[in-house]
Amino acid sequence: MRRKTKLIHGGIAGDAHTGAVSVPIYQVSTYKQEAVGVHKGYEYSRTGNPTRHALEELIKDVEEGYAGFAFSSGMAAITAVMMLFNSGDHVILTDDVYGGTYRVMTKVLNRLGIASTFVDTSDLANIEAHIQPNTKAIYIETPTNPLLKITDLQGASEIAKRHGLLMIVDNTFSTPYWQTPIAFGADIVIHSATKYLGGHSDVVAGLVVVNNEQLAQDVHFIQNSTGGILGPQDSWLLMRGMKTLGIRMEEHEQNTRKIVEFLINHPAVTRVYYPGLPSHPNYDVAKKQMRGFGGMVSFDVGSGEKAEQVLTRVRYFTLAESLGAVESLISLPAKMTHASIPKERRDELGITDGLIRISVGLEDVDDLIEDLAQALA
Repeated sequence: MRRKTKLIHGGIAGDAHTGAVSVPIYQVSTYKQEAVGVHKGYEYSRTGNPTRHALEELIKDVEEGYAGFAFSSGMAAITAVMMLFNSGDHVILTDDVYGGTYRVMTKVLNRLGIASTFVDTSDLANIEAHIQPNTKAIYIETPTNPLLKITDLQGASEIAKRHGLLMIVDNTFSTPYWQTPIAFGADIVIHSATKYLGGHSDVVAGLVVVNNEQLAQDVHFIQNSTGGILGPQDSWLLMRGMKTLGIRMEEHEQNTRKIVEFLINHPAVTRVYYPGLPSHPNYDVAKKQMRGFGGMVSFDVGSGEKAEQVLTRVRYFTLAESLGAVESLISLPAKMTHASIPKERRDELGITDGLIRISVGLEDVDDLIEDLAQALA
């Protein structure tokens, strides 16, 4: 089954009881049992819900994994995965990582004794150099947020296997339409499904896919024990959004290529970050493991003052956090999505005050280019 077909026919299609083409919303908390412990597969909706299960089966299929799990947010999904580890364990993470991931590792999970080291994983030697006796996993975000660095998934997987480590990949920016990390050796894939998978700025959700039975049992135990589940209404909305993921990602890609061409030729723009540019330092790796380069672009205008002027002048780009929606969004990472990262750390990474991040939507691309042109003028 090809990718676009799998997005529509993957998982559980329709409803066998009524013939409904769409999986129903099972807005129910508990289920009648025929006798003690005798039921139709469902006991209580924290443990399992038919609508959520259909979504979990769908993401499992499109990510080519063993089992899927749906959580109430991307951060709930990340936190659940980190609960696989114990006090005293150590995790290596990509340095240019989403601010919320950095925050939960350095402000919450560290209090539980889970240590973390942030390195530039686009250079595989950095991963090898920071493995400790208590290291249990490598956590990779690729492309990264917001500098769009690329990590070689196959190379990182070889390192992980050689040292007996789990490899966890945040696949939010690429989506399974453009990149399937399990095919390159990942053990766990995470999504902030709020973004491209939902695609319409109307649902907050997180998804996890694992590649084997033991991880499936462990993650389900954590999901059921801690209870950060996705509700049936949001599960249904997310499945509806995923049906159009293929055509949306292709349109995002076409619009983004034209906007990138405009930005690299604009005198007010000092630098453009996009993995689809041949000048990108990880372009060859991106070509090898990605089927498309996505709809996220970051560019620098030289100062925070200039950046804020651009953000106040745009008309079709909505100033908002998040990304991956049908409408184009614009943000200032240093003061928004990555404000939780200390300034000295942002400066080390290259997340300057003049760095603007855009999520290119599905509007007419000429309108978007004209909007950026007048804002930059």
